[in-house]
Amino acid sequence: MNQSAPPWLTKAVVKIVAIVAAALLAWYAIGKLSSLIMVVVTSLFVALAMEPPVDWLVKKGWKRGLATGAVMAIIAVAVAGLVAAFGSMFVSQAIALFERVPEIYEDVTKWLVDQFGAHIPTRNEALAQLASEWGSTLAANAWAVGSQVFSGLVSFLGLLMLVFYICAQGPKLRATLCSPLPPEHQRVVLKVWATAQQKTAGYISSRVVLALINATATYIFLAVLHIDSALPLALFSGVVSQFVPTVGTYLGGAGPVLVALTQSPLKGVGVLVFIIAYQQVENLLLAPKLTSKTMEINAAVAFVSVLAMGTLLGPIGAFLSLPLVATCQAVISTYIHRYELVDDALLRPDPAESPTAPEQ
Repeated sequence: MNQSAPPWLTKAVVKIVAIVAAALLAWYAIGKLSSLIMVVVTSLFVALAMEPPVDWLVKKGWKRGLATGAVMAIIAVAVAGLVAAFGSMFVSQAIALFERVPEIYEDVTKWLVDQFGAHIPTRNEALAQLASEWGSTLAANAWAVGSQVFSGLVSFLGLLMLVFYICAQGPKLRATLCSPLPPEHQRVVLKVWATAQQKTAGYISSRVVLALINATATYIFLAVLHIDSALPLALFSGVVSQFVPTVGTYLGGAGPVLVALTQSPLKGVGVLVFIIAYQQVENLLLAPKLTSKTMEINAAVAFVSVLAMGTLLGPIGAFLSLPLVATCQAVISTYIHRYELVDDALLRPDPAESPTAPEQ
């Protein structure tokens, strides 16, 4: 016997189809706007980091827009000074290394032949093959490279404009976000904003400390090997490795390695081994412990969050993961109820200790 469909079935099917279509559309839009989303998120992070000095200048009587421009100008001058101080040194060292490439190639070739009997192309053969491959690759990708450079420049200018707007119009922006919300929800938004600002400041301070540790360790090692320009190289390595996402580790270590290679291939290999070893110590020991103290994030959570955000969002995601996770953790911990811990050995790192309630 035929039975008619229940009256709610058609509406349910329509709602499910609409929800699935909306989810697919949102996923498509996020994919297309991923670059813009990353620019906005990065701008918000930079603006949060700039707000404390901007607020300090505002309290001294400065207009907020002028204070924001002054802070951005100071940062730009500092970056330009860093590039000017180290740029000429690296160019001269790179030229010296380039001039020594034939000699280094001959030494390495001779060592490989003597030790392993390997067949290595002569210097002229290697140069001819390299010129041929690079020439064809450069010709094929010249337009793509130019497009990427132009796109990166446009994104950078857009990021600067957003940073200025978010920071200069901070109170108005927060008022706009809060005005449609009831008072209790407004307090939540302001709490999240203040927490994000605090965690971002903690993140920046942890990066500064890690940069100082990196620079000190690198300087000691370079000084022991009598590498030229040990101090500026160490400072460059420390700053770049901490404040340039993902590739900063390699860019910061490339300078000392290049300079060491101009003095001796053996010294260059030694500096490379040190850079790699130090990064393992920093990534596995120093950074997680320092992050857990300055940002109150568990070391394991910090490590996993960097890996996860780096996988999902790339280098920028890895760089922004810690302040984002710290903010979420702080906000959640504020609004969840915590209970007294039971007396169990699994909850005590030291069996002699008594269980304590977690901090509110």
